[in-house]
Amino acid sequence: MTKNDAIRLKGVCPILPTPFDENNHLDERSLIREVRFLLEAGVQGIALFGNASEAFALRAGEKQRISDLVRQTVGQRVPLVYGAGGTGIEPALDSCLWAQENGADLLMIMPPYMIKPDGQRIYDFYAALAGVVDIPIMIQDAPGACGVNIPVPVITRLARDCENIQYVKAEAPPTFLKAKELISATEGKLTVFGGLNGASFYEELCSGVAGTMPAGEFPDILLDVYERFMAGDRAAAKEKFYRYLPFIRLGTTPGGMAMAVHKEVLRRGGIFSTANVRNPYLPANDTMLALLDDMLSNLPLMALSSGERACP
Repeated sequence: MTKNDAIRLKGVCPILPTPFDENNHLDERSLIREVRFLLEAGVQGIALFGNASEAFALRAGEKQRISDLVRQTVGQRVPLVYGAGGTGIEPALDSCLWAQENGADLLMIMPPYMIKPDGQRIYDFYAALAGVVDIPIMIQDAPGACGVNIPVPVITRLARDCENIQYVKAEAPPTFLKAKELISATEGKLTVFGGLNGASFYEELCSGVAGTMPAGEFPDILLDVYERFMAGDRAAAKEKFYRYLPFIRLGTTPGGMAMAVHKEVLRRGGIFSTANVRNPYLPANDTMLALLDDMLSNLPLMALSSGERACP
């Protein structure tokens, strides 16, 4: 049995964007406000150090501080998912062990990507990590982010052979088709989540996913979609999702500005002090900001209406 077998992640588990101040340093006050906002919204989990966290642009000391602050703020209220991994087995082991020792309840791991691995090398990578850590692992199948598509038979074999490989995040478009194939192929052994900012969440729910892992500025919307769907009111879930889809899709725009869109919403709601992003991401230009204004002109969001959160 793995250390956290009792944890069964489901529902909406946002990826935590990393706030930076006007000097591009970690903004701790904004980080705490953000975590409190997500907990207030009712999320079922919080993920750190994902692609939407700019994890690749964080120093080791910043990651440690983020981990410490999030754990202190969350306590035991929801599970914490840590993005981990590396471009080879050895650095990935270091990353996974650090995450396990620093409060991760579950690890989200992309395949190595510097040298594009074949199926056997992908299997060896995940099997090696699963043999060392004793918390559940989520395979992140995100070819758009890393350029490596993980074949369904490889994931199926890993789920069969490695007890703590228990989840997969399906981000190979169209996500709902890959999700359905994975659910069928693994016969319920793996819990499948959707990704890509929840841009196909309704279709993914129809395919049988357990939840989604979007960016952090609209948890209330996807939670409402999820709860209506799970209650059997598919029509209401679909209506709500498609009403907000143009806004959700704006946060997936290619070209490097999507991260600034997520942060701009949080800034407008007083949760973040700035919408600053780190290189190589781009700040939102006037065209993108005008589109965001248009999208939000008649769409209520909890992030925009909750006001300033007290922070020591």
